[in-house]
Amino acid sequence: MSALQAQAIGTGRLDLLPLDVEHAEEMAAVLSDPALHTFIGGAPDTPHALRSRYRRLAAGSPDPAVSWLNWVIRLRDASCLTGTVQATVSPSGHGPVAEIAWVVGTSWQGRGIAGEAARGLVAWLTRQPVHTVIAHIHPDHRASAAVATAAGLTPTGERHEGEIRWRRSLGR
Repeated sequence: MSALQAQAIGTGRLDLLPLDVEHAEEMAAVLSDPALHTFIGGAPDTPHALRSRYRRLAAGSPDPAVSWLNWVIRLRDASCLTGTVQATVSPSGHGPVAEIAWVVGTSWQGRGIAGEAARGLVAWLTRQPVHTVIAHIHPDHRASAAVATAAGLTPTGERHEGEIRWRRSLGR
């Protein structure tokens, strides 16, 4: 499998735009609430740290068999960024697997943005050479469980570093 590239994805209200270093300043403000780190750990990045991180992500995985795909979520009507979605596509014995994740800024939560973005991402992945989509979700994170459900993933009962593995087969 050759490396995949993030492409713009449109949904009803959102544009998922391939991540660019230029997004760091606005995203630092979107992701500045320490409460976003309740389940994932860490602390909000400064704009400088986020620029550095986005530079590394944009450079791609050092492993040519792995694709790092990252998008910012733009709420079209408000013309502002509200969060991110990502997929890491790796080879497996059963075909390529995409591990997905999402985060939406606190002030944008509760509006269905994460669910819509995750559904758009999974729909895009179904058109790529990906066989399985997985996500790892903290057992107490009900909002992320709802997003995973909206994207067609189901909990497997497997745990990875304390989180529940959710899975969706794309039926290839």
